[in-house]
Amino acid sequence: MNNFEKAYDILRKAFPNYTLGVGCLKEVGKLAKGFGKKALLVSNTTYMKEVAEEIEASLKEAGVEIAGGKIAPDAKPNAPREDVYRLTTYVLDYKPDSIIAVGGGSTIDACKAASMLATLGEKITPEIDAYFGTGKVSEYLKETSLKLIPVIAVQTSASSGAHLTKYSNITDPVLGQKKLIVDPAIVPAKAVFDYKVTKTMPLSVTIDGALDAISHTFEVFCGAKGENYERAKELCETAISLVLEYAKDIIKNPADIKAREAIGLATDLGGYAIMVGGTSGAHMTSFSLVDCVGHGTACGVMNPYYAVFYSKAIQKQLKVVGSVFKKYGFTDKDIDALSGRELAEAVAEAMINFSASIGAPTKLTDIEKFSVEIHIPRAMKAAHDPDLKMKLQNMPVPMTADDVDEFMLPILEAAASGDFKLIKEM
Repeated sequence: MNNFEKAYDILRKAFPNYTLGVGCLKEVGKLAKGFGKKALLVSNTTYMKEVAEEIEASLKEAGVEIAGGKIAPDAKPNAPREDVYRLTTYVLDYKPDSIIAVGGGSTIDACKAASMLATLGEKITPEIDAYFGTGKVSEYLKETSLKLIPVIAVQTSASSGAHLTKYSNITDPVLGQKKLIVDPAIVPAKAVFDYKVTKTMPLSVTIDGALDAISHTFEVFCGAKGENYERAKELCETAISLVLEYAKDIIKNPADIKAREAIGLATDLGGYAIMVGGTSGAHMTSFSLVDCVGHGTACGVMNPYYAVFYSKAIQKQLKVVGSVFKKYGFTDKDIDALSGRELAEAVAEAMINFSASIGAPTKLTDIEKFSVEIHIPRAMKAAHDPDLKMKLQNMPVPMTADDVDEFMLPILEAAASGDFKLIKEM
């Protein structure tokens, strides 16, 4: 099988409730009809007007009413908490049988959280802070015997894989900090991704998604052990291959549907990966950069530097990933002959070469709005946050909060300067 066939095979076997592929948007109405006659439709109606209209027509044909008689505005980037509260109000007022979240990760994450708050707010608390962390939603559902309002996630952006995952990333704009709800209960009941609709997204969003696909699969693969190792390896090799081969084609021609399909499949494999295992350091740091750069790009900047830090623990993984980057021409180093930190730095350089080839930043100071004085202290503070400790523990070289000052600060300083020599190994 080629990488396209392999990706479709993997995804269809893993997600039986997932409708994917070019031309599948028309299926949304039938899916919504399965939950009832009234659906809250959440979408952007400017640059995604055609997508929203196609879904409206699909709902009408299936005999499904749009709750409230109009489309609810989508969430702003990074799913600010005020958008979650606004969408919760729509759910409580219109009482839909399902929520159709049309958008990228921010809109889908906000709708997951709105379903949760609308269901549990009265019995538990309407304050979202109580749900951050791992497994809390499931605990509250069991305690109250309630069921979440089904979310139909219609992905429009090759990015986070939010339509497939147990994660909801919500941002506090005042603090400039993103926090996570992690719970299998919030996985969308149905998911749809018609890869052709990603052409409505700005090129920068697609590049961000391509880097996110690499980050999800790479970080999970780095931490994979036992029976998950081979699955994570297959996801990582396939996703990274699709990105390295086709990202350049989208840059040359943003309307290239074959390339759009490739990046969409890669990000879906990334979404699957984070159901298999956890992300770690680069994702943790990205949460503190929400006000200056896209999530996938932030992870793309950080992963080469964390790869060097993880060096001793991920030699097998570095050989696999390095070979893929070499195949597509992003390094001329003899990956098979290298080992130790030398291998890690060669793979890190290959990752940086790819980012540079698509016009993405390769160090933190390449990001226009990044500030050493603001963002590094913020990232260090976040690393001490108990709600994010899972990211420390997911690292191939696990950290505790006590290790952060000694070992994470040099990683951040290296990522700001581009100098691997600053990174200390545990």
